[in-house]
Amino acid sequence: MPKNRERVQQMSIREKIVDYSRGDNLGLFWRLFFMRKRTKSRLRKSVLAFWCGRLAHKHGGYIGIDADIKEIPSLPHGLHGVYISRYSSIETGCRIYQNVTIGENGRKAPRIGKNCLVGAGAVIIGDITIGDNVKIGAGAVVFMDVPDNSTVVSQAPRIIRKENEGE
Repeated sequence: MPKNRERVQQMSIREKIVDYSRGDNLGLFWRLFFMRKRTKSRLRKSVLAFWCGRLAHKHGGYIGIDADIKEIPSLPHGLHGVYISRYSSIETGCRIYQNVTIGENGRKAPRIGKNCLVGAGAVIIGDITIGDNVKIGAGAVVFMDVPDNSTVVSQAPRIIRKENEGE
């Protein structure tokens, strides 16, 4: 019996390693991220910050080590292209898609409310507040406060210049 138990444990470890090598498993990153927030030792904080940075880079994104994240956000596409400023604040229940930038302006960054959805390629920047239950559409650029229960979309496409058909 002990040999079978060891074999099952080895299989689960192998599966975890395969999952991690694909770049989809962010569990270790989030454990280190929240461990760093709880620790008091400056040396331990520095070491954990280093490993968090390396893991985020491996997954193709960046989350500032001092970002105030209340709960692990839903990242359907992983950290691919996601940039979250170290000064930003994200509440619980948020869903963030790929290539999103939550940037700072003069050490001031957005505060994002509960249950928000941020679409692919959106840019949220500056000292602004995004309310609760807000949906930000793909490609939207947000630089002003957004009230609760709102939807923000990018501008409608417009034609800058139309080529003459006869020429």
